[in-house]
Amino acid sequence: MHLDAVRYELDGHVATVWLHRPHRHNAWTGRMHTQYRHVLALLDADPAVRAVVVTGTPPAFCVGGDSEALAGHAERGGYDPGLGTDLALPGYGVRPEFDADFAFQFALRFPIIAAVNGAAAGVGLALALFCDLRFGAANAKLTTAAPRLGLPAEYGMSWQLPRLVGVTRAADLLLSGRVVTPAETEAWGLWNGVEADGEATLATAQTYAQHLATGVGPQALATTKTQLYNDLLSQSPAGAIDEAQRLLAQAMTTDEYREGVAALREKRPPNFG
Repeated sequence: MHLDAVRYELDGHVATVWLHRPHRHNAWTGRMHTQYRHVLALLDADPAVRAVVVTGTPPAFCVGGDSEALAGHAERGGYDPGLGTDLALPGYGVRPEFDADFAFQFALRFPIIAAVNGAAAGVGLALALFCDLRFGAANAKLTTAAPRLGLPAEYGMSWQLPRLVGVTRAADLLLSGRVVTPAETEAWGLWNGVEADGEATLATAQTYAQHLATGVGPQALATTKTQLYNDLLSQSPAGAIDEAQRLLAQAMTTDEYREGVAALREKRPPNFG
């Protein structure tokens, strides 16, 4: 697939994906959506990739749906996602609860880290919320946007936001559509870190991704991500403990575990290959 709305680069075991329509502040379109899924499917199929950072080509992260496309929806009196018939389905089939836009990110084997380096609105904010970890530029402008367009909460933000920040704060953002910043919301539970600007945000996210890619066991990383979302959706405390013990016994038979223990005893960084 020719990529012009999304681009990516590999640095060892870490991939960085850029939403790439800077002339439109990375406004979301069907083409970007199609290419984003295509790139994540490629990365998921590459066993060398252990962590992914998602960001925007400066100056923005993603300002939401492209205003021209939104005007077209209004003129037609209906929504057209603009997706082709060859849409990739990364993560689909793991469990039905994940088989939807952005929820599929929970099913991918690697962690996805959002580096919100600039403005994020609507669908752009939703994408970041469904990442596993988030770093934000202090003064980046964020908004759910939808209510100011006469629309309901979109892309599952009404499910995800309360789980991240609580019902009261989620109601604030979803009902008002007001603009906030990572600096203002730093203590809300949205962010793993808030940095001075977009450049520092991306650098911090990439450094964190490199730690995940090399400092912890790759199978342990993938398994723990699966546990996190399976337990969030369906497990009782006892069920989570039972499953954890089963996975623990299984992991203790692996070379990865043996290397982790050896590194601990020898007081050196582990080498997971």
